[in-house]
Amino acid sequence: MKILLLGKNGQLGWELQRSLAPLGEVIALDRNSKDYCGDLANLSGLAATVRQIKPAIIVNAAAHTAVDKAETEKQLAQTINADAVAVLAQEAKLLNAWLVHYSTDYVFAGHGTTPWQETDAPDPLSVYGVTKLAGEQAIQRSACKHLIFRTSWVYGTRGNNFVKTMLRLAAERDTLTVIDDQIGAPTGADLLADVTAHALRTVQLQPELSGLYHLVAAGETSWHGYASYVIDTAQKMGQKLQTTVETISPVPTSAFPTPARRPQNSRMNTDKLQANFALSLPHWQAGVTRMLTEFLEQ
Repeated sequence: MKILLLGKNGQLGWELQRSLAPLGEVIALDRNSKDYCGDLANLSGLAATVRQIKPAIIVNAAAHTAVDKAETEKQLAQTINADAVAVLAQEAKLLNAWLVHYSTDYVFAGHGTTPWQETDAPDPLSVYGVTKLAGEQAIQRSACKHLIFRTSWVYGTRGNNFVKTMLRLAAERDTLTVIDDQIGAPTGADLLADVTAHALRTVQLQPELSGLYHLVAAGETSWHGYASYVIDTAQKMGQKLQTTVETISPVPTSAFPTPARRPQNSRMNTDKLQANFALSLPHWQAGVTRMLTEFLEQ
C-alpha cells in the first residue's frame, strides 16, 4: 500500500514518517522534493504527483502556518490551506483513496469557556483560520474518504516551537511575561502521528468512521501555565536558567498586539475521537515532559 505524505520536514511530518512506516510504503515529500512535486503552492504539479503515485492514502501535514504573515499573504495562504487541499480531495475521490488532513482551533472565534465540539459553528478570526476552514469544507464537499483532525498548540522535538522559545529566553533573561488569558492543550506531534496511524488502521475496517475529529492532549492550561511548567521541569532536569517560575509574569493578550487575532478559548472536546477509535488521550504534561527529556538530553 502506497502512502503519500506531504510536509515531511515539519514537526508533524517528521513524526508521521515514523508512525506511518508500518502501514505501507511511505513516499514523503516537501516543497523542495525533486522526483515529485510536494509544493502545495503548485496546484497542477500537486495533482500530477497524486496521479503518478496513485496512493491508497494521502496524508497532508503541510500548511501555511505563519498566522500573522497570512494577514498580508492572503492569496498564498488561500492557495496552500484551501485550494491545494481541494485538489488533494478531488484526486483522492478519483482514486478512492483516503485523505488525512490537519486543521486547527483557529476555525473558532474562541469565546466562552466550554470545549468546542465538532458540531459547533466555526467563526474564524484570522486569514489563517478562514483558509484552514475553507480547506476542511473542500474535503467535505468532495465526499472523498477522509479524516480531518483539528488540533492546537502543536510542539515537537524537531523544529521551532513555544517550548524551545521559552527555554532560550529563560536562559537569557531574568524575567519573562507570558499571556495567561488564552486557554488550550499543548499537543505533541508524536501523539498526533500515533493517533493518525491508529485511526487509519481502524478505518480500513470501519470506513463509516470517516469524518471530522478534534484531537488534542487531555487537560488544559494557559500559555503562562505552559511556560511555567516547561521552565520548572527543565530546571529539575538540571538546566541552568536565569528565569524562574516566580519571575514569569502573567499578562493579557492585549499586552502583545499581533496582526492576527487569536482565539482565547482553544479548549476542544475529544469525546467523539476517543469513543470511535477506543482511545485514551494522555495529559498534556506527560507529552511535554517527554519532549523536554528528549530535547535536553540530546
